[in-house]
Amino acid sequence: MHTALLLDMMADAAPDRLALGTLKDGLTFAEVRRRAHHGAEWLAFQGGGTVVFLGLNGPALPVALFAAGMLAKPFAPLNYRLPDADLRKLLARTAPSVAIVDDDMVARLGDTPEVTVVSRSAFEAACNGLGVSEASFDEDHDVAVLLFTSGTTGDPKAAILRHANLTSYVISTVEFMGSEEDEAALVSVPPYHIAGISAVLTGAFSGRRIVHLEAFTPEAWVEAAAAEQITHAMVVPTMLGRVLDVLEARGETLPRMKAISYGGGRMPQPVIERALKVLPHVGFANAYGLTETSSTIAILGPDDHWAAINSEDEAVRRRLGSVGRPLPSLEVEIRGPEGELLPAGQSGEIYVRGEQVSGEYTHKKMLNADGWFATNDGGWMDEEGYLFVEGRLDDVIVRGGENISPGEIEDVLREHPGVADVAVLGLPDDHWGEKVACVIVGKDGQSPSTDDLAGWVKARLRSTKTPEVWAFREALPYNDTGKLLRRQLKAEMTPAAAA
Repeated sequence: MHTALLLDMMADAAPDRLALGTLKDGLTFAEVRRRAHHGAEWLAFQGGGTVVFLGLNGPALPVALFAAGMLAKPFAPLNYRLPDADLRKLLARTAPSVAIVDDDMVARLGDTPEVTVVSRSAFEAACNGLGVSEASFDEDHDVAVLLFTSGTTGDPKAAILRHANLTSYVISTVEFMGSEEDEAALVSVPPYHIAGISAVLTGAFSGRRIVHLEAFTPEAWVEAAAAEQITHAMVVPTMLGRVLDVLEARGETLPRMKAISYGGGRMPQPVIERALKVLPHVGFANAYGLTETSSTIAILGPDDHWAAINSEDEAVRRRLGSVGRPLPSLEVEIRGPEGELLPAGQSGEIYVRGEQVSGEYTHKKMLNADGWFATNDGGWMDEEGYLFVEGRLDDVIVRGGENISPGEIEDVLREHPGVADVAVLGLPDDHWGEKVACVIVGKDGQSPSTDDLAGWVKARLRSTKTPEVWAFREALPYNDTGKLLRRQLKAEMTPAAAA
């Protein structure tokens, strides 16, 4: 099955249902399909083996995605927040290609061999043309989407997602035409994030209207959610906290909202507990996934949230910090350094296997001989199969042979009344190999004493996990999908630690 068929099925079943955009002037599923067909025909004349998208969220994004699918060409959304030089490097790697670019970004790209740059306005005008373009598909082998990683440890890798990977994820997670006609999803993650791609595809298959937020601000998010009668949304943890601030300040409760999923980074437990109190009528879901797995691997559903928050059983309460249980269509295992299977409760590397798992880059396929993908995420599972993610294995602090999870220390410090945000990392140490360092953002601009903070940690964890180096900042660095830039902090603090 290929991605364009997801749209075809819905356009045939409910052609007049709103699919994209606002209540006032949104496009129906039939209109989205018509525009995608016209866009595909126009793109075919532009040449290129890949369809690149560079720009903000909006109706052109899903139309271009489906148009590329109809041509059996890869769709590659690029990060418009990158410096121009880095952006041009990525663009060159897509060649031969045709790049659909927001009008005010065209000048940023310059001239790249074998890349045809067209403006978004020209593409949108072409989508109102005539004719239908068709292509033959090999869903197991044709590339549907290319997504570039954030590149925090070097040049970004291009993750390959094939039609079979993406449609397997969609069919296993949503029911065809399973959404009510008045449901609408607010998409505020950027176009180059896997969550943005999966939202378009699941919306098309389930029959849910998609409303794109061009660029996230908490005020714009709340206003769009209210005005467009949004019922579903996906946010990253840093977004949720800011949205809650606005909701409380305005006294807004979003009565139409049914479900909010979150992911893309570690959710501070105080934030999700606050969300459950501010929006008790909303079902919250923690979705853990990777680009290489076509989105979600495991999910902690609304019932799990309420069970954890209301339980007196410590093991059940602890599950609020988990990412839930794996999807039924996937296999997930925890393995040790030699690839051995580990029992419940023991930490190791998370492995995943299933049809939606690509585990593939343009330079290399990372699935082993048995189809398992090593995620490079550390974690463990409890006796009931709930998955706890401890973070990237590259971020684990090795102190005197002991592996220390930064997330465990961060969770403890977030409970301190004077801490608004925190990052824990390892710095070089001549004696122990690494020492535990901590960067604190104090609440209301205040800085708790390091003795108080150290005592707080020592009273709750082993003394070896108590930070030895402390620093204070007004804010921590996050990327635009909510991931803490821990390596950036480490690079900035290493010279100071060595001095």
